[in-house]
Amino acid sequence: MTQPGSSAYGEAGVDYATLDAGKRNALTEALATSGLLGQRGGRAIDESRGEPAFVFELAGRTFAFVVEGLGTKSIIARQLQDELGASGFRNVAYDTVAAIVNDLSCVGALPLVVNAYFATGASGWYEQHDRQLALLRGWQQACIDAGATWGGGESPSLPELVASDDIELAGSAVGLVPDGQSAILGADLAPGDEIVLIASSGLHANGSSLARMIAGRLPDGYMTRLPSGRSFGAALLDPTVLYVRLVEALLHGDVGVHYLSHITGHGMLKLMRPRRDLTYRITRLPEVPEVLAFLAREAGMEPAAAYSTLNMGAGFAVYCAAGAGQDVVRVATGLGLTAHVAGAVEAGPRRVILSELDVVFESSDMDLTPRG
Repeated sequence: MTQPGSSAYGEAGVDYATLDAGKRNALTEALATSGLLGQRGGRAIDESRGEPAFVFELAGRTFAFVVEGLGTKSIIARQLQDELGASGFRNVAYDTVAAIVNDLSCVGALPLVVNAYFATGASGWYEQHDRQLALLRGWQQACIDAGATWGGGESPSLPELVASDDIELAGSAVGLVPDGQSAILGADLAPGDEIVLIASSGLHANGSSLARMIAGRLPDGYMTRLPSGRSFGAALLDPTVLYVRLVEALLHGDVGVHYLSHITGHGMLKLMRPRRDLTYRITRLPEVPEVLAFLAREAGMEPAAAYSTLNMGAGFAVYCAAGAGQDVVRVATGLGLTAHVAGAVEAGPRRVILSELDVVFESSDMDLTPRG
């Protein structure tokens, strides 16, 4: 059995252990403010602390709220602008919205409003009209695909804090849990539940720092050809799959969904995000997109490191009752997504087992639970 860890990702400047500790500390401090919602007639659902979105109740309805960012993928779009034109910025804008609403939908909430955060190092970033238009059109299209209204946002200029030729993309969203349903927080998970993995399109919004580091080491950089003949850079900018319509169809159908996981940072470790003493055994992994296989190989990542860092072909996971997995696959296929029943939930300690790779991730490898 092997353990996770990626010296390559650490070399690229990302240390999950340190980041997770910071998240736990923030969540712990946030708990002290939960009671304040009562002053406005609402109630904080503290069981959602550490989940992809925060859940609260107000006026008899259940809402969710999330803030999410793209990371450094916009740098890749800028570095490839001479080769690909402004289209890369359309894709990374779409990626950002997808990252936001995919997280939001994990708790069973459907997005109502999405707001944007475009931070530039200099206001002159907007002077390239085609680039600005591509960015706005990508954001708009993702909101349309998610069924969400783009409410507005913030566009600060931050000299020195952000490089003058770069843009930081992030945003927030509010969603609503459909009437008659409860937020999905893992309380219904049980041994025997099936796990369906929904395919990713490639990098999505995680691993960009590593990809940039590897591109810098390659003789042909982003123009390095993959087995298909595509360039490494073009493949990195494939837009993220948006899973909101799948969640919406499942919530409005007869499939009992027990949990949902957006597989981004931490890779397959995200399968054990629920605060439950359960084992998640994956017996059939998805096909790995060539860009991720190439990235992992060039970074010298062993399977445990790759599958605890990158999505490796699985962008989303649906946990459902035994026998319902094929129903989830059918719904996903009808929406043009690729999906398969990949494994099951078992009684046992909190861990993830990737049977095909003889890899085990233990509970201590990912802990986002607030203290207190």
